[in-house]
Amino acid sequence: MVAWTCSHGGIYSARSYAVRIDFSSNVNPLGISRKVLTKLQKDLPRLSLNYPDPESLDLKKSLVHYMNERISCDQISVGNGATEIIDIFAKTFGKKEVVIPSPTFCEYELASRRVGARVKFLPLLNWEINADSILECAKKANAIYLCNPNNPTGILSNREVKKILERCNDSTKILLDESFIELTEDFKDQLSLVEKINEFPNLVILRSLTKSHGLAGLRIGYCISHSKLTRKMSRHRISWNVNGLAQLAGIVALGDNTHLTKARKIISRERKFMFAEILRRLKSFSTIRSDVNFYLLDLHGRNSIKLRDYILRKSRILVRDCSTFRGLGRNFIRVAVKNRNQNLELLRILESID
Repeated sequence: MVAWTCSHGGIYSARSYAVRIDFSSNVNPLGISRKVLTKLQKDLPRLSLNYPDPESLDLKKSLVHYMNERISCDQISVGNGATEIIDIFAKTFGKKEVVIPSPTFCEYELASRRVGARVKFLPLLNWEINADSILECAKKANAIYLCNPNNPTGILSNREVKKILERCNDSTKILLDESFIELTEDFKDQLSLVEKINEFPNLVILRSLTKSHGLAGLRIGYCISHSKLTRKMSRHRISWNVNGLAQLAGIVALGDNTHLTKARKIISRERKFMFAEILRRLKSFSTIRSDVNFYLLDLHGRNSIKLRDYILRKSRILVRDCSTFRGLGRNFIRVAVKNRNQNLELLRILESID
């Protein structure tokens, strides 16, 4: 039996090939904002010379403004990507027993294993988080990990998440990963549960500028929680964990509302286009509904690893094999929403092997 491994997409998951189009990374289809690039180029000499602010205070102030003043700086932790914050959360709150729905982002399990926690997995119900089963399973748990919208399914489960928050014991900490919520079609502040932070003292909400603003290479994420939880988590944070370039990029990106608004329109239009074209043109592939900038393709008996490798050899297009997501097996690939020309290229290669 092959041991489970936590792996990810991206061009370095296919080192033997020169990837031309990367559908395996589910980031903003527009990539990084031009405003961010211009500012980084201008300030590169200064930022490279000086140590970064270890508290990322200017970035936190920008986040407070971005959240319409609903939170304060002492409720924010900033990390070297969302993965660092997941690791800090596990070290702080998830050392004994944790509950993780499956399939979902593998870093929750990886961080839990590192701290020696016992991990209890619960399958999704009709591709959604199931509150009743999680609450029953989590009666003695230190922590629950929830991803909403979930990765790799792309589905929002707000009703179920709210039910868990309302009924869960305060001693059980909840990491709610909203890394993709800003890329949902009808995103509004009310869709997020940030406004519930002060209502639920056991809630930590995770966000990623990697996903929403295309800053994958700069590695920047943040979380919002009650100030008491923020202070506890800060004890496990290393000094200068977020570099100066990343801090500046985050500040500028948060101020560029046009970039994110344009990306949402592309995602909405292109996801609908792809779903319609796959249904019309392909007989042996089908889509799983999604609320965000990526979706699952059911391969109907094909092997996801072999299919990924075949597409890569033939077209240098990389899709995400989902066999490393616990609970999915080799029946699915995950595909990011890209621009029209790129999406058409993927359709053509799929059509050629349909």
